[in-house]
Amino acid sequence: MVRILVLKRLYNLSDEQMEYQLLDRMSYKRFCGLANAANIPDRTTVWTFENRIGELGAKALFEGVSAQLLKRGFIARGGQIIDATLVPAPKQHNSRGEKALIDQGAMPADWKPAKRRQKDTDATWTKKHGKSHFGYKLSINVDKKYKFIRTLETDTASTHDSQHFDNVFDTSNTSRDVYADRGYPSEERAAWLKANGFRNQIQRKGQRNKPLSECQQRRNTRIARTRARVEHPFAAIAQMGGKLIRTIGQARASFAMTMMAACYNLKRLTYFQKAGIVAF
Repeated sequence: MVRILVLKRLYNLSDEQMEYQLLDRMSYKRFCGLANAANIPDRTTVWTFENRIGELGAKALFEGVSAQLLKRGFIARGGQIIDATLVPAPKQHNSRGEKALIDQGAMPADWKPAKRRQKDTDATWTKKHGKSHFGYKLSINVDKKYKFIRTLETDTASTHDSQHFDNVFDTSNTSRDVYADRGYPSEERAAWLKANGFRNQIQRKGQRNKPLSECQQRRNTRIARTRARVEHPFAAIAQMGGKLIRTIGQARASFAMTMMAACYNLKRLTYFQKAGIVAF
């Protein structure tokens, strides 16, 4: 069943599509170890199993993949790069009154149980580059050398990127360099990194009436060349059928985002093995 969930996330399939593909494709059956159509689980079984293992099950799978990376020598090297991406969810069409109640943690009394099951009251709105986005946020820590996702954190879209910095920080990286974009700098963070022997490679951010100097701009450009490597995992996840999640609630969204990271690591490890790339 775990292999079925991996295929489902690799190609961003719904439960119905997953059932159809298992019935239609011999390659899917071989990968999942299914001999004939009588053994193929239906859409309800897939949905039930996914909800039974939940976010903890997805984290266990992610940790299992991470253990396989370490077993093959792909330890975190070269420094760590921290960044976050927005993961869109289906937009909710609520009235102003309904939205006000949801913001207060309540739910409209006239919503019937069937309607409540279709309403995502956990996902939030945020603005980025002048555009509004609805959904969740995935923060990751990628090692510079191999670009594997080492740690991750999930939350709603309105949570600021910098709030996940401590949770995704990886002390096992062999390098002391820490890279991040202009959303992460702070005096307290810089002092903590220096006190603990880390090299601060976080881009500077200009302030009102206090723009960056030419030296700071050159520093940002130098850091950006390395920091851009964290965008590659996000692009790879987007290629796995897109980042849009079709779930209701933060628990299921966290499950989906954790599975995204686990499947990305699996896919990249497979690429390394096929290309003959070994750890060094």
